[in-house]
Amino acid sequence: MNDVTLNIGKQARTAARTLALASTSQKNAALKAMAKHIRAQAAAIQSANDMDVAGAITKDLKSSFIDRLTLNAVRIEAMAQGLEDIAALDDPVGRVQEKWKRPNGMEISRVSVPIGVIGIIYESRPNVTADAGGLCLKSGNAAILRGGSDGFATSQLIVAALQQGLADGDLDPNSIQMVQTTSRDAVGEMLSGLNGTIDLIIPRGGKSLVARVNENARVPVFSHLEGICHVYVDKAADLEMAKSIVLNSKMRRTGVCGSAETILIDRAKISNLAPIISTLINAGCEVRGDKETMAANPAVKPASEEDWSTEYLDSIVSMRVVDGVDAAIAHITKYGSQHTDSIVTEDQATAEHFLNDLDSAIVLHNASTQFADGGEFGFGAEIGIATGKMHARGPVGVNQLTTFKYQIRGNGQIRP
Repeated sequence: MNDVTLNIGKQARTAARTLALASTSQKNAALKAMAKHIRAQAAAIQSANDMDVAGAITKDLKSSFIDRLTLNAVRIEAMAQGLEDIAALDDPVGRVQEKWKRPNGMEISRVSVPIGVIGIIYESRPNVTADAGGLCLKSGNAAILRGGSDGFATSQLIVAALQQGLADGDLDPNSIQMVQTTSRDAVGEMLSGLNGTIDLIIPRGGKSLVARVNENARVPVFSHLEGICHVYVDKAADLEMAKSIVLNSKMRRTGVCGSAETILIDRAKISNLAPIISTLINAGCEVRGDKETMAANPAVKPASEEDWSTEYLDSIVSMRVVDGVDAAIAHITKYGSQHTDSIVTEDQATAEHFLNDLDSAIVLHNASTQFADGGEFGFGAEIGIATGKMHARGPVGVNQLTTFKYQIRGNGQIRP
């Protein structure tokens, strides 16, 4: 194993022990200092990002990939603001989740504590560098970041700004470290746990990356394979609302995991089909559909079986007519990824049926799937959307980056 990478793990483990005991005010001061340094170095970060983006364009990568990689003044400011938003959150560390007293007089408390050292492996998303570092700091965890090669220069400068903020807050700069290589070997070393120094891995990227992490990790993982998200337009939907939600769910940002990939239309109100198709096509979206969808608009292309389980991350959507809410739930259960799914309807009973019966991490009523975001949940930011069912599910924010321990206070009790 690479000595440099191993040393990062050792430094992170040492930093985690002191970070777990840091006061709320100390962590918040460091977060605010990080935001200050991001703003102060915005020009340098932008210049590095311009070079990263130029290099990515020469590789003829997908437009959605380029969009996720690209920074501008608004996105850099959003990173800084995100760190300040995290500072404003309640400190999850030391929170008493539950407390009770046993008949023998012992008092038992379940108290939130940091996980330890968290490894974050991600692709071409510079904002993840700041979000992950800030969330790990607030939750008392040390972070080891391994960003994608296409955004390497950008992430290096962002991490430097974060470490300056840590130093300003009298915290160990090794609390947030970046793996200083783009070699794929570093990913394998992190998945092995770096000799027991990593407690949790969080991947953020494409299907192949997340699949590799899930298959090879020797430490726990928070992840989702794909964001195959759906919008179901019920017979009782308001058409104008449905068009607005469908359009936003698909086209606001096509490269995010909360982008809708399949639209389902209730056959009982098939008249909604044509105007929704037109709304998408007029916005520049390619529609692939079943026979009824194709019959409603000659511009619709035929959908294959594979389309129903494809995460396009592009201006492409599949569309199908279904026989009511139960058929919609059945389709989503078969083809979806348990990420984020929405129903548009004015029928409250149908909405509750959808919300209760569909087993996805995030289910919405009369709202866009693009709200699948920790910031929109009031979490300040998030590292990703977890679709598993153990420990964390949905947006992974500061509370999801803690575990707990039991504290027991007695006065001489012994067990008979």
